[in-house]
Amino acid sequence: QVQLVESGGGLVQAGGSLRLSCAASGTIFLINAMGWYRQAPGKQRELVAEIARGGRTNYADSVKGRFTISRANAKNTVYLQMNTLKPEDTAVYYCNADGVYYSGTDFSSWGQGTQVTVSS
Repeated sequence: QVQLVESGGGLVQAGGSLRLSCAASGTIFLINAMGWYRQAPGKQRELVAEIARGGRTNYADSVKGRFTISRANAKNTVYLQMNTLKPEDTAVYYCNADGVYYSGTDFSSWGQGTQVTVSS
């Protein structure tokens, strides 16, 4: 059983910043990777950023240079620092975690999402 809880979303003006956080809890033995995805109305859900346990990161081209993903491995928590926000960043942001239960079974879990709205 794994639970992911996101926080930090809200309304911000263009050019502003927000910091999202996601904490994973439950019978987790190991998390191999965590990431952030987003989905805007009428659009497909897309990867925003991901980070592996060893620290390797990957970003969507649209956010590279503006967003930074980081992870506190000991706390199974991932963050997304979003700077220089644009109206096109408006979406529901979802946290994802891939890992292993104590039983040895792999899992992929999702949070319920947090709304980010950027006004012009």
